[in-house]
Amino acid sequence: MPTSSSVTTGASSGPAHASRLDVAADLLALLHDTATEPRIDTQLEALTLAVAADLPVLLWGEPGIGKTAALQQLAAALDLPLTTVIASVHEPSDFSGLPVVGDDPAVQGVPMAPPDWAVRLAQSGRGLLFLDELSTAPPAVQAALLRLVLERRVGALRLPAGVRIVAAANPRSSAADGWELSAPLANRFVHLQWVHDHEVVVRGLGGTWPRASLPRLDPERLSEAVTFARRAVCGLLAARPALVHRLPSNEARRGGPWPSPRSWEMALRLVAFATAANTSRDVLSLLVRGTVGDGPGLELLAAMDRMDLPDPEALLADPAAADLPERGDLRQAVLDGVVEAVRRRPEKSRWDAAWALLVRALETGAPDLVVVPASTLAALRRADWDVPASIEQLAGAVSLSRRADEAAVRVAAVAGTGR
Repeated sequence: MPTSSSVTTGASSGPAHASRLDVAADLLALLHDTATEPRIDTQLEALTLAVAADLPVLLWGEPGIGKTAALQQLAAALDLPLTTVIASVHEPSDFSGLPVVGDDPAVQGVPMAPPDWAVRLAQSGRGLLFLDELSTAPPAVQAALLRLVLERRVGALRLPAGVRIVAAANPRSSAADGWELSAPLANRFVHLQWVHDHEVVVRGLGGTWPRASLPRLDPERLSEAVTFARRAVCGLLAARPALVHRLPSNEARRGGPWPSPRSWEMALRLVAFATAANTSRDVLSLLVRGTVGDGPGLELLAAMDRMDLPDPEALLADPAAADLPERGDLRQAVLDGVVEAVRRRPEKSRWDAAWALLVRALETGAPDLVVVPASTLAALRRADWDVPASIEQLAGAVSLSRRADEAAVRVAAVAGTGR
């Protein structure tokens, strides 16, 4: 039996315990008191640009990687109230609306009443709707989410324009009783792979996290940005019609980004926003590949690079003043374009100008880039065209490159025989 000294009453222990909890609360407040700083963070910049473009974003990442924390910090930085909805614990009717019978259903119909969180968002007029654990939502719930993600409708209620939608999901291999995302739902999102950065985590745990901010759009470039985005996307799809719609045959890949008219429209919007904000290529790459997939996204980026290349006709008109790109792939594309222009309209003066351009490329860049264009251009010579003196400057580089290629073939052949 305990002694009287060890027996305490609720009345006497209450204040003491409350005081200790107050001290614990003070310690928790200090732990939660963190600062932010400007810092280059590619994935955070991609997320904020997609949010600014009013496109639904889906963050993919392993559990505990910081997806939820990133959304909380984003909402605080943008001064948007955060509404979190765990998709997997809701019924389809929570997103499609619950039928409410009125006084005269035959005349008024049966409206679909929205849930309380949707009503609060509508009353606020702005906010960040966070759909968490999307990959653990069963197919019926995913189907109910289609209209919410695309049309911003919950039952009979339409969410205001000031509401942005961001979702998070774990890969099926690490999700709790996970499902593959349905193709119709996946095609409505910009997919971003969320990974941790060691330096960001260490500095954040030390009390300073990267600062999220919306991109600064240049008002003077808005019209130019839209024109550029339309030229880029429409130019690619005109040349590659098979990319307009390509539904993956693999179920797992259907749950990610893939090209469709809807996702190309999203990519066009992202290119316009990135152009107006002068966003880095790395950020734009994350966004377009997360919208139409890796292959089509990389093709779009390459097409955008080619849009900035000099006009072959302008180069042929004044080869001495030609300003060739520094990047090897772009320089190769320019030289190939010049040779193709001569092929389309073969004239002695244009043929000579093309040789002058190849000499300039040889003097200012890697010699191997002129080998194929020089060989093709030589094959375009007409019988009555004199060989220009500039060819002598190229002959050494071309023959040296060919000898190197032949040597490489011989070495590979010897290695293949095991001698």
